[in-house]
Amino acid sequence: MHLVYAELCRRHSIKTLHVVQRITRNKEDAEDALQESLLKAFMHLNALDQKSKFSTWLTRIAINSELMILRKRRSHPESSSGDDMLSKLRDSNPASDPEQNIIERERDFTLGNAVRRLPPLLREPTEIRYLQEVSVSEVAARTRISLAATKTRLLRARKSLLRALSQHEVLH
Repeated sequence: MHLVYAELCRRHSIKTLHVVQRITRNKEDAEDALQESLLKAFMHLNALDQKSKFSTWLTRIAINSELMILRKRRSHPESSSGDDMLSKLRDSNPASDPEQNIIERERDFTLGNAVRRLPPLLREPTEIRYLQEVSVSEVAARTRISLAATKTRLLRARKSLLRALSQHEVLH
Protein backbone atom coordinates (compact mmCIF):
# COMPACT_ATOMS: atom_id res chain seq x y z
CA MET A 1 0.00 0.00 0.00
CA HIS A 2 2.75 2.46 0.95
CA LEU A 3 4.71 1.66 -2.20
CA VAL A 4 1.65 2.25 -4.39
CA TYR A 5 1.01 5.59 -2.69
CA ALA A 6 4.67 6.57 -3.04
CA GLU A 7 4.55 5.78 -6.77
CA LEU A 8 1.35 7.81 -7.23
CA CYS A 9 2.96 10.75 -5.45
CA ARG A 10 6.10 10.44 -7.56
CA ARG A 11 4.03 10.48 -10.76
CA HIS A 12 1.79 13.39 -9.86
CA SER A 13 3.80 15.66 -7.53
CA ILE A 14 5.54 17.69 -10.24
CA LYS A 15 2.31 18.47 -12.09
CA THR A 16 0.55 19.35 -8.84
CA LEU A 17 3.46 21.57 -7.80
CA HIS A 18 3.26 23.44 -11.13
CA VAL A 19 -0.50 23.99 -10.72
CA VAL A 20 -0.06 25.39 -7.22
CA GLN A 21 2.98 27.43 -8.22
CA ARG A 22 1.01 29.07 -11.05
CA ILE A 23 -1.56 30.08 -8.45
CA THR A 24 0.88 31.31 -5.79
CA ARG A 25 3.64 32.56 -8.07
CA ASN A 26 5.92 31.61 -5.18
CA LYS A 27 7.98 28.42 -5.24
CA GLU A 28 8.36 28.10 -1.46
CA ASP A 29 4.62 28.48 -0.81
CA ALA A 30 3.85 26.00 -3.58
CA GLU A 31 6.27 23.48 -2.09
CA ASP A 32 4.70 23.97 1.36
CA ALA A 33 1.23 23.43 -0.07
CA LEU A 34 2.38 20.33 -1.96
CA GLN A 35 3.98 18.79 1.14
CA GLU A 36 0.89 19.51 3.21
CA SER A 37 -1.36 18.07 0.50
CA LEU A 38 0.70 14.87 0.20
CA LEU A 39 0.41 14.36 3.95
CA LYS A 40 -3.33 15.06 3.92
CA ALA A 41 -3.83 12.76 0.94
CA PHE A 42 -2.02 9.94 2.74
CA MET A 43 -4.00 10.48 5.94
CA HIS A 44 -7.31 10.51 4.04
CA LEU A 45 -6.54 7.98 1.32
CA ASN A 46 -9.65 6.03 2.26
CA ALA A 47 -11.74 9.08 1.30
CA LEU A 48 -10.64 8.89 -2.33
CA ASP A 49 -13.71 8.15 -4.43
CA GLN A 50 -13.11 5.15 -6.68
CA LYS A 51 -14.50 7.14 -9.63
CA SER A 52 -12.02 9.98 -9.15
CA LYS A 53 -8.53 10.17 -10.57
CA PHE A 54 -5.79 10.39 -7.96
CA SER A 55 -4.16 13.33 -9.77
CA THR A 56 -7.40 15.35 -9.72
CA TRP A 57 -7.96 14.56 -6.05
CA LEU A 58 -4.38 15.47 -5.11
CA THR A 59 -4.54 18.72 -7.09
CA ARG A 60 -7.77 19.70 -5.33
CA ILE A 61 -6.17 18.99 -1.93
CA ALA A 62 -3.11 21.05 -2.93
CA ILE A 63 -5.26 24.01 -3.99
CA ASN A 64 -7.16 23.80 -0.71
CA SER A 65 -3.87 23.63 1.20
CA GLU A 66 -2.69 26.76 -0.59
CA LEU A 67 -5.95 28.51 0.27
CA MET A 68 -5.38 27.64 3.92
CA ILE A 69 -1.89 29.15 3.73
CA LEU A 70 -3.37 32.32 2.23
CA ARG A 71 -6.08 32.46 4.91
CA LYS A 72 -3.47 32.11 7.67
CA ARG A 73 -1.45 34.92 6.13
CA ARG A 74 -4.53 37.10 5.85
CA SER A 75 -5.13 36.73 9.58
CA HIS A 76 -1.45 37.60 10.23
CA PRO A 77 -0.64 40.17 7.50
CA GLU A 78 2.62 41.32 9.10
CA SER A 79 4.22 37.99 8.19
CA SER A 80 3.38 38.27 4.50
CA SER A 81 3.94 41.86 3.46
CA GLY A 82 5.68 40.74 0.26
CA ASP A 83 3.10 38.16 -0.77
CA ASP A 84 1.89 39.43 -4.15
CA MET A 85 -0.66 36.63 -4.54
CA LEU A 86 -2.47 37.75 -1.41
CA SER A 87 -2.37 41.36 -2.55
CA LYS A 88 -3.85 40.32 -5.89
CA LEU A 89 -6.65 38.58 -4.06
CA ARG A 90 -7.21 41.69 -1.94
CA ASP A 91 -7.14 43.93 -5.02
CA SER A 92 -9.76 41.84 -6.74
CA ASN A 93 -13.42 42.19 -5.88
CA PRO A 94 -13.47 42.19 -2.05
CA ALA A 95 -16.91 40.58 -1.96
CA SER A 96 -15.76 37.61 -4.03
CA ASP A 97 -14.51 34.32 -2.68
CA PRO A 98 -10.68 33.88 -2.76
CA GLU A 99 -11.08 30.24 -3.81
CA GLN A 100 -13.30 31.31 -6.71
CA ASN A 101 -10.68 33.91 -7.72
CA ILE A 102 -8.00 31.22 -7.83
CA ILE A 103 -10.22 28.86 -9.79
CA GLU A 104 -11.02 31.63 -12.29
CA ARG A 105 -7.32 32.52 -12.69
CA GLU A 106 -6.42 28.87 -13.28
CA ARG A 107 -9.28 28.53 -15.79
CA ASP A 108 -8.16 31.65 -17.64
CA PHE A 109 -4.56 30.43 -17.68
CA THR A 110 -5.58 27.00 -19.01
CA LEU A 111 -7.89 28.49 -21.63
CA GLY A 112 -5.22 30.98 -22.75
CA ASN A 113 -2.70 28.17 -23.21
CA ALA A 114 -5.21 26.15 -25.24
CA VAL A 115 -5.92 29.14 -27.50
CA ARG A 116 -2.19 29.72 -28.04
CA ARG A 117 -1.83 26.08 -29.17
CA LEU A 118 -4.46 26.47 -31.90
CA PRO A 119 -3.14 26.53 -35.47
CA PRO A 120 -2.58 30.15 -36.64
CA LEU A 121 -5.54 30.00 -39.07
CA LEU A 122 -7.86 29.26 -36.15
CA ARG A 123 -6.05 31.20 -33.44
CA GLU A 124 -6.15 34.64 -35.11
CA PRO A 125 -9.93 34.85 -35.65
CA THR A 126 -10.55 33.35 -32.19
CA GLU A 127 -8.35 35.91 -30.45
CA ILE A 128 -9.92 38.78 -32.38
CA ARG A 129 -13.48 37.56 -31.75
CA TYR A 130 -13.22 36.74 -28.05
CA LEU A 131 -10.36 38.83 -26.71
CA GLN A 132 -11.30 42.00 -28.55
CA GLU A 133 -15.02 41.17 -28.35
CA VAL A 134 -15.94 42.13 -31.90
CA SER A 135 -18.63 40.80 -34.24
CA VAL A 136 -18.03 37.93 -36.64
CA SER A 137 -18.30 40.33 -39.59
CA GLU A 138 -15.62 42.54 -38.01
CA VAL A 139 -13.37 39.48 -37.58
CA ALA A 140 -13.88 38.68 -41.28
CA ALA A 141 -12.96 42.24 -42.24
CA ARG A 142 -9.84 42.29 -40.06
CA THR A 143 -8.59 38.91 -41.24
CA ARG A 144 -9.56 39.60 -44.87
CA ILE A 145 -11.45 36.33 -45.27
CA SER A 146 -15.07 35.72 -46.17
CA LEU A 147 -17.80 35.72 -43.53
CA ALA A 148 -18.49 32.02 -44.20
CA ALA A 149 -14.81 31.13 -43.80
CA THR A 150 -14.64 33.16 -40.58
CA LYS A 151 -17.66 31.34 -39.15
CA THR A 152 -16.14 27.99 -40.12
CA ARG A 153 -12.80 28.81 -38.52
CA LEU A 154 -14.45 30.02 -35.31
CA LEU A 155 -16.54 26.85 -35.15
CA ARG A 156 -13.48 24.64 -35.75
CA ALA A 157 -11.58 26.56 -33.08
CA ARG A 158 -14.39 26.10 -30.53
CA LYS A 159 -14.58 22.37 -31.26
CA SER A 160 -10.81 22.05 -30.98
CA LEU A 161 -10.77 23.96 -27.69
CA LEU A 162 -13.59 21.84 -26.27
CA ARG A 163 -11.68 18.67 -27.14
CA ALA A 164 -8.42 20.02 -25.72
CA LEU A 165 -10.00 21.29 -22.52
CA SER A 166 -12.40 18.45 -21.78
CA GLN A 167 -9.85 16.80 -19.47
CA HIS A 168 -9.19 19.89 -17.30
CA GLU A 169 -11.16 19.69 -14.06
CA VAL A 170 -10.70 23.42 -13.39
CA LEU A 171 -12.94 24.24 -16.36
CA HIS A 172 -15.87 22.09 -15.25
